[in-house]
Amino acid sequence: MPHFLTTTVQHFPIAGVFTISRGSKTTASVITCQISDGEVSGWGECVPYARYGESLESVLAAIEAVRPSIESGLTRAELQKDMPPGAARNAVDCALWDLEAKQSGTPAYALAGISAPVPLTTAYTLSLGEPEEMMAQAQKYAHRALLKVKVGTADDTSRIRAVRQGAPESRIILDANEGWTEHNLAAHFAACAENGIALVEQPLPAGRDQALASITRPVPVCADESVHGTDDLKNLAGRYDAVNIKLDKTGGLTEALRMRAAAEALGLKIMVGCMVGSSLAMAPAMLVAQGADFVDLDGPLLLAEDRKPGLRYEASLVFPPEANLWG
Repeated sequence: MPHFLTTTVQHFPIAGVFTISRGSKTTASVITCQISDGEVSGWGECVPYARYGESLESVLAAIEAVRPSIESGLTRAELQKDMPPGAARNAVDCALWDLEAKQSGTPAYALAGISAPVPLTTAYTLSLGEPEEMMAQAQKYAHRALLKVKVGTADDTSRIRAVRQGAPESRIILDANEGWTEHNLAAHFAACAENGIALVEQPLPAGRDQALASITRPVPVCADESVHGTDDLKNLAGRYDAVNIKLDKTGGLTEALRMRAAAEALGLKIMVGCMVGSSLAMAPAMLVAQGADFVDLDGPLLLAEDRKPGLRYEASLVFPPEANLWG
């Protein structure tokens, strides 16, 4: 049966400004992929990421390059060979999962061989700012069970203390986005231990993180930019305690599920994260996130307006997607 592919660029305004160590943005620009058999459609969303050399134009071009194969009935297994990991493959892969679920009448979680998903506690992300600004953010969201805090400056000790003071009861993940150096690593780790930080994400630049193997790590350290797919896991030994699995990095749900199983076999803690996107991007990640040690699927909460229908968020919980959204 022939398929029909449609791609669309959509822009979702961010509520305020989202700031990390590499810069700020006020809009989440995503690519939506629709694959239809003429009766039902499967949907997927991806977020091109400049850090990995992606742009809206390059991702659209990558999807367009495989249009003939997609419209001829490309399978998910074939897709893994025909497209490299990254945002473009993610949008197509998730659309194919959704299409298969609708065609078969079988939920995506059952197709994946996992139990029905349950609500999960998700982190809520606080932007990088001056310590007093970050304390105010932490106080505002101190009712949330899990906060993810963007850091990554030469001196984050005061920021770590300010956030802990602002949210004394919350579990806290720090995300340095490659912003620390081997020279300030020990001081920052000491501040993490002092303030009961639960996890530190990507403290050093990918490819320049050897110091993690020779320093005492008083809190678990999670790889993000240092790992994309399953084949990268072998490079984390001795340096990382956890891995952040993002569908835009792995190139879709298919590889993300494979990567999670491999990471668990290596004894790594599992974090499932996201780029800043809509509920359509978070929905398939909910399957990978079931039972994960840390869940960071708050993208829609950072938007001024989500797509409709969207995921349901209540307090710190995110609920599995309804069938009319995805899966």
